[in-house]
Amino acid sequence: MISVLVSIAATVVLAVYLATRRTGLRRRNAQSWDSLLARLQPDWSAPELGDCSYRKEGPTSTLERKWNLIQGAHGLWAMFENARVMLEMADYAAQNGDSVDRELLNSIRHDAMQIRVYVVIALVQYAFGQMNENICVNAYRAVSMYVGMTTRVTQMLEANAGGMLPNFVAAM
Repeated sequence: MISVLVSIAATVVLAVYLATRRTGLRRRNAQSWDSLLARLQPDWSAPELGDCSYRKEGPTSTLERKWNLIQGAHGLWAMFENARVMLEMADYAAQNGDSVDRELLNSIRHDAMQIRVYVVIALVQYAFGQMNENICVNAYRAVSMYVGMTTRVTQMLEANAGGMLPNFVAAM
């Protein structure tokens, strides 16, 4: 009796998950460029990251200074969200562009996933402890990959969807 109920419950949970996933994929595929741009974190921009100031801080900088430069947990979460949005932008450009460099697209996908992993690790470390060098190392990895990924997304848009590039640059 209990095994039948467990089987039914597992089937229902699986069906709900698959239906939710399918709806999400449909919604994602139906997005417009403007809706993707609107999802970039508008209250977080990192002009300091683009000129590598985070890297220039060097070993003499305090952990708190480095943490403040990326705006702490808020900045890390913005990178987490923006990585997902830029991944969807890459998919959008691939669907609507004539010819997209597959290696560049795979590089963007890889970077987006790595950024999200490093951010989650840094945020978990931050949540369970005080500021330490490990948090800054993972944050630095995320920042480095984020700067590289935004450069690659810009290159991809420039090569395949030039009309979309000005809006992306303005949003970043």
